[in-house]
Amino acid sequence: MDKKIILGVIALVIVSISILLMLPNNSVSTPDTLPWNITHPTPDTTRVLGVTLGKSTLGEVELAFKNQAELEISLFKPNDAAMGVEAFFDEVNFNGLKAKIVLTIVVSPEEMQGMFQRGLRMNSTPSGKRITLTPDDLARVRASTVASLAYLPNVRLEESILAKRFGEPALRVREKETGVIHWLYPQHGLDIALGGGEKPLLQYLPPKDFDLLRAPLLTHGEVLK
Repeated sequence: MDKKIILGVIALVIVSISILLMLPNNSVSTPDTLPWNITHPTPDTTRVLGVTLGKSTLGEVELAFKNQAELEISLFKPNDAAMGVEAFFDEVNFNGLKAKIVLTIVVSPEEMQGMFQRGLRMNSTPSGKRITLTPDDLARVRASTVASLAYLPNVRLEESILAKRFGEPALRVREKETGVIHWLYPQHGLDIALGGGEKPLLQYLPPKDFDLLRAPLLTHGEVLK
């Protein structure tokens, strides 16, 4: 190969590496953003991933995650459940572990009904309808409190790793219909859902609200020994 071509290829590789090194790294590495670092500032709150459930507003979370991903907010009306306001961060990078975060927001049924009627657009999905909110309603949602948080890592985590990080659950429940197994930690307000070879789903909420999650599982599932 011509010497000039070889030198040109080497120069191109060096430039490409330099560009990659200069790209912004949005990874956040702090103890507060480890998914197994769960604290309870008060008996009615849970703090995880830098969010205090039952206290933090969505606007505060958006500001804290501003270098991570763009926030998406919508009103979701499931086919077989009550409406709820959800907020999504499509991808965050905490301590080198990429994940999606879904937040549920405290909004009264009356407020949600008004938001539904004022909605700008409605998109149908297999599981329900997603409504685009008006700017005024988006502002109301940002000023509202975060009720719960779902953390969906992009990688599959072995059960042994989860047990090491979170400890043994107080209860294991298997859904009769789907076979999904839930590890329940009522003292932390945590449910880890494991479905065969699928990636885990970690759901957090204040311990005082944990029965909202546990009761349906016990009704429609079976406790494992």
